[in-house]
Formats: sequence, structure tokens, C-alpha cells
Amino acid sequence: MMPELVSQILFYAFCTVTAIQLVYYLGIFSRLAFYKEKPKTEHNDQAVSVIICARDEAENLARNLPGVLVQQYPSTHELVIVNDNSLDDGRYVVDEFKKSFKHINHILLTQEAKLITGKKFPLSMGIRSAKYETLLLTDADCIPASEFWIDKMQRAYDENTEIVIGYGPYHKRPGILNKLIRYETFHTALQYFSYALAGIPYMGVGRNLSYKKEVFLRNKGFSSINLIPSGDDDLFINQVANKKNTAIMIDPDTFTYSEARKRWSEWMVQKYRHYTTSRFYRPLHQFLLGLYSTSLFLYYPLLILSALFFDWKITLAVFGGRFLVQAIVYFKTMKKLKEQDLWPWFLFLDIWNFFYYIFTLPAIWKAPRKNWN
Repeated sequence: MMPELVSQILFYAFCTVTAIQLVYYLGIFSRLAFYKEKPKTEHNDQAVSVIICARDEAENLARNLPGVLVQQYPSTHELVIVNDNSLDDGRYVVDEFKKSFKHINHILLTQEAKLITGKKFPLSMGIRSAKYETLLLTDADCIPASEFWIDKMQRAYDENTEIVIGYGPYHKRPGILNKLIRYETFHTALQYFSYALAGIPYMGVGRNLSYKKEVFLRNKGFSSINLIPSGDDDLFINQVANKKNTAIMIDPDTFTYSEARKRWSEWMVQKYRHYTTSRFYRPLHQFLLGLYSTSLFLYYPLLILSALFFDWKITLAVFGGRFLVQAIVYFKTMKKLKEQDLWPWFLFLDIWNFFYYIFTLPAIWKAPRKNWN
């Protein structure tokens, strides 16, 4: 038999991580769950530069560019495509589109930038070549959910807004890996949207992100993070976003969809690359994200130990309270982000987080890849 003091410590530890979880769900994540966009009586259509960087993406460009090119936007806009040292036929694909769409600005890069890793140099070239102040970023493997992507993303701007964070989900496909990837994408979005609504924005995703060119120039581009392979989206936003200048847009018409990885190893490489940037976040963001992740990692082991060695009825009662709150928050946010097919699985997916953190732990010390696609 386990000593009574130890069993009590286990139970109190379980109650503590449950309380931490409830603070996040009720204090932060509920902001997205119950979020309602404020109606705007008027808005000005701004000229927009859409920027796509591509490296050996001929197939994706052929498949997805039509969705970007047929946007119904009443104001002036252009499409800047930066072809970064591609060895495939991507340049010829873009040239074919240029015959019908004159607002394409095609930039061909034929040399690698020294001492600048990842996607930052081609993206910087695209931004500096953009004609207009409002920038809208996506990737070559993404396609907008509707022809109103540009229109509705720019409607989030007002006189104080400099950054608009959008959602970049993955297509729904059969298989458990697809569900795991989509859940991780949703879970990340739940956090960065909710934090932004709480006035402490910490990241955005390059698959669907907009900001003013002035923000980029004022902060000297990516100069402070050039040696970090990733971070052209999340780490840059972490540095420049604040309570007053950041807005979110979660209208389903503005989502940009892409195909999820089909192999576990490919997904892990992708996640390793992304997680290498989190250590460079602001201290407050690191603390808040770390506390949440730690409480989530400890939650189910402490639940099991507390149920086995303390009192399973009391333990399950505590678990039930957290379960109810989580179920409501997940249901409402998954519905908003069009991921409601994941909701019946949410308990399994929540338990999966424990194993996910174990699998992604090597990102803490693993050297990231220097290529960006």
C-alpha cells in the first residue's frame, strides 16, 4: 500500500494541474469559443499584395494558383510569386498564368543568400517588391476556401490594425494520421487565436497571414532572426504583435487549405522545424505556453495515479468538471473552425497530447534543417 501522505500529494497535484487547465480554458480559450466578430458599418478596400514563395512547387502552383487568381476583390491587388532557386518547371507554370492574369509579378531568384537561412530571404524579396502596403501571405501548397479570401481578410483591418492572423487548416482525408495532424493544427490555432483575443498575441502561420509593409520595414525585416531557419511567420509576429495592432479573422471563407503530410516521419520533421523557434519567443509567452503544456503532459498520468492510490470517485468527479468545460470549449471552437468532425474524438485526442509531447521532445535539442520547404 502506498503511504497516505504520498497518495494525498498525488491527488493534490492532480487537482493543481486540473485547476491550471481550467484557468486556461475559462480564462483564455473561452475567448475564442464565445467570440463574435463585431459588425463594421463601413470599411475601405485597400490595395493588397498577395505573396507566395515557392521552391520546386510546379505541381502545387498549377493546382492552387487558380484559387488565388480568381479572387473577387473590388480594389486593386497583385500576386507576387517568388521562385526561389527552383529546379523544376515552376517558372513555366507561372509564365502560362501570366498570359491571362496581368497582375502577376514573378520574381526569379537564382542564387542562395549567404548567412540567411530558411524562407526569409525569398519572402523579404517578395515584400520589398510588393507595390502595396497591405500584404497577404500564403504558401504554394495552399488554396483559399473561397473567392472572398482577400476581401474578407482585409476587412479585419481598422485604423489601429497592422496584423491580421488567419487560419490554415488541412484537407480532411481518411486515416488516423490526418486526424492527428488536423487536431494538432486546431489545438495550436485555439491557443494563438485565444491569446490574440486576450491581448497577448504570440504567433501567426504563414499559410494565412496579413500585415502591413510598414511593420516589416519598421522592424528591419527579419534581420534579428536571419540565422534561425524557421520563424518567418511565428517568430516575426512574436516580435512585432501587440494588443492594439493585432486582429484575427476566422470567417470560413478566409481559410487556406493544404494537404497534410501522409507519413509520420515527414510530419515529425515538419514539427521539429517549427518547434525550434519557440525557445526564442518572449519570456511571458514561453512561460504561459510552457505552463499549459506541462499541465497537459502531467494531467493523465496524475489522473491515473490519483484514481488508483487516492479515491477514484473523488478523482473522477474532478476529472468530470474539467471534461465538461473542455467539451463545451472544444465543441464551440471546432464548429467555428470547421473541424467539428474531430469533436467525437476529442477525449482520445486530448490523451494523445501526452504522447505527442514525448515524440516532439527531440525538437528541444535537435538541430533544425536549414531548408524551408
